[in-house]
Amino acid sequence: MSAYDALMAFQRQTEALGQVAGRLGWDQETMMPEGAAAQRAEEFAAVESVLHARRTDARIGDWLGKIDASQLDAVGAANIRHIARSYERSQRVPAKLAEALAKLSSQAQRIWSEARANEDVAAFLPALSEMIALKREEAAALADGGNAYDALLDDYEPDTSGDDVAATFAAMRPRLVALRDKVMGAEQPAPLSHDFDEQKQMRLARMLAKTFGYDMSRGRLDKAVHPFSSGSGQDVRITTRTALNDPFNCIYSTIHETGHAAYEQNIAAQHLLTPLGEGVSLGVHESQSRIYENQLGRSRAFTGWLFGQMKDAFGDFGVADEAQFFRTVNRLNKGYIRTEADEVQYNLHIMLRFDLERDVMLGKLEARDLEEAWNARFAADFGYKVDKPSNGILQDVHWSCGLWGYFPTYALGNVYAGCLYEALRVARPNLDSELAAGELTGATGWLKEAVQVHGGLYKPRDLIERASGQVPSEGPLLSYLEGKFG
Repeated sequence: MSAYDALMAFQRQTEALGQVAGRLGWDQETMMPEGAAAQRAEEFAAVESVLHARRTDARIGDWLGKIDASQLDAVGAANIRHIARSYERSQRVPAKLAEALAKLSSQAQRIWSEARANEDVAAFLPALSEMIALKREEAAALADGGNAYDALLDDYEPDTSGDDVAATFAAMRPRLVALRDKVMGAEQPAPLSHDFDEQKQMRLARMLAKTFGYDMSRGRLDKAVHPFSSGSGQDVRITTRTALNDPFNCIYSTIHETGHAAYEQNIAAQHLLTPLGEGVSLGVHESQSRIYENQLGRSRAFTGWLFGQMKDAFGDFGVADEAQFFRTVNRLNKGYIRTEADEVQYNLHIMLRFDLERDVMLGKLEARDLEEAWNARFAADFGYKVDKPSNGILQDVHWSCGLWGYFPTYALGNVYAGCLYEALRVARPNLDSELAAGELTGATGWLKEAVQVHGGLYKPRDLIERASGQVPSEGPLLSYLEGKFG
């Protein structure tokens, strides 16, 4: 057996164990009994200990040293690039630290959930403080004298720095604020005022997931407090949530997570359980969920078709026609919650989180400072005050489970989606008529071939450039938003 074959056989087992760890996380958020939290934390720590040992196994270094990358094809070279990067980063993190982070992440999610339900920031602060300390330790180990925040960001969006993100956000903010103020100054449609049976919402959600290409034979749709997608290849699961008076929460959470899941399900079979067998970055991943949800799912053409599906499911729900329904789906309104924000204001929510978490990792803020800093920044950005912690510092699960450096990838995904949508409209000149008929295979098929099948074969920005024919920038997204809302 060649060194490359031995390395890939070893890596396949590591990837499979990583999928098992992901399934533990899915179960914790959907079906795990509340009393199992302490044991689940131990289970997470045990699995992470095994995974860390495999990722730092000295044999990986030996195999890599024996492989001549110049003799490999593009797939082989990409596999080696990912494995070498993971090996180098994993070696910098002590095993005890990796295990402690895994255990605390599981514990802190439960603490956060209870604190959020009770509007009790103080109850969450000890766990948050401990998480910040551990993440700073990890960041310092990974940075090796470099920028601590960049070291964490690199886990989610390789080859991108905090300064890169800050520059993109600085270019976006003035036009987004101007557009927001312009649209908010115009008359907005009234929100929905009916109750919508939650079982009917879930039936509609399952139909929409299939419409957007989700393969239910390799996945499932369940309910969770915070919608997410989990897994890859032959087992990709999604969750959504329902609210009695807000069916759009369920509908668009489902379409969003279907974008994530379709990416994982559509990666070429040859990449299954290899480093290329999952989305190449969270920014690219988010480009798929956001283009499914927004450019396709909230388009005038598709909402015309969706209006008919809503009437079939719920009867008369107080919206007169397709035109009014389109405006209702896309209404701008004051709100606190990132996941419920309209397209115009969504990125402003991300910018707030990016600046705060960057300051924390660079030592400018502590856990005890975050609530006040969040509330002050929110009031400055949105013009009204946070009314309760669950609408502010406690609304997102990310910091509790150790996902520091994750937030900016949401906005980068919007930027990438803007570029992809321009190319999609050129490739599918009849896109609007397809969407108006509830026919998504043309759009999702193009995204599959342009982006999804490749998995981790290309670097993130290279992949978007290949797919869209342009260097990624914020211009197409801003033009799309101004054209739609302006």
